[in-house]
Amino acid sequence: MEFKHLLYSVANGVATITLNRPEVYNALNDEITYELQDALKACAKDEQIRVLVLTGSGKAFCSGQDLKAASGKEKRSFMESLHKRYNPIIRAMRTLPKPIVGRINGVAAGAGCSLALACDMLVAAEEASLIEVFINIGLVPDSGSAYFLPRLVGTAKAFELCSTGRKVPAAEALQLGLVNKVVPSAQLDEAVKSYTDYFAAAPTQAIGLIKKMLNKSTQASLDEMLDYEAYCQEIAGSSSDYKEGVTAFLEKRKPEFKGR
Repeated sequence: MEFKHLLYSVANGVATITLNRPEVYNALNDEITYELQDALKACAKDEQIRVLVLTGSGKAFCSGQDLKAASGKEKRSFMESLHKRYNPIIRAMRTLPKPIVGRINGVAAGAGCSLALACDMLVAAEEASLIEVFINIGLVPDSGSAYFLPRLVGTAKAFELCSTGRKVPAAEALQLGLVNKVVPSAQLDEAVKSYTDYFAAAPTQAIGLIKKMLNKSTQASLDEMLDYEAYCQEIAGSSSDYKEGVTAFLEKRKPEFKGR
């Protein structure tokens, strides 16, 4: 697929979506948000894709809403913009039945921070940072930040980060549990590849079910989760990958999962 503001590629079961407006640190204008929605739909439909990498070009992951582009247009509803442009992206990411690895190559600010937090795993360069920058222009967190952040770091720390808008360097983000791994920028691609190599050969259907289960667990009771676990296990137990996993175990060899 070809886009104006995104780079989209698929190879060896790995899809890569790169936000490609490096001249504005991959800030989000109308066009790129709609393109990102389309790219996520394509990724969901492509059965060859086993894992998705989301990253940014140049020095940044994503600096958030393009304020300069927005200021040049007539005033419009924030609510309408979120419902049409941003919320569909976050929903698509969280319902994608495949893991998303965020390659955080630089700053992830505002809605860019929200995009990062909506990934399943984050690998960050040492120079990268996350910033809930909304408060610095008198706004509140959106695009899922108010949902993801307290679940990752707790209410008190989430309030601090949202109300002060301070930069969280990669090392601190790792300590807080916001990212999974931090490496020197020269090792970023290698670190991301170690995860994508694993996921591209993993039982994708089971991983998609795990993602659904963890999403549900934030709102469900223990009894509800016990029932849902049983439901998902029935699906996983009917998969070809389950049969292959058991066969490989009995034959004392490494399983060759097909993702279904």
